[in-house]
Amino acid sequence: MITYTYSKARQNLASLLKKAKKEGSVRIRRRDGSLFEIKAITGKNSLLEVGGINLNISSEEILDILKESRSSY
Repeated sequence: MITYTYSKARQNLASLLKKAKKEGSVRIRRRDGSLFEIKAITGKNSLLEVGGINLNISSEEILDILKESRSSY
């Protein structure tokens, strides 16, 4: 695994992120010796991304349900 200095990482962030995606992770070492690791996250694009549910009802039925629920206020 390649370790970059903080200065090099800051100057070349885009290429560092590409390398992390390709190789899985890269490390950055600060002047004080602190070591950090940047990892590419694979899998879902968003935690909010969920699959749909097929309820076997039409758009018209959905609109009717919405109208009915709004009219009760």
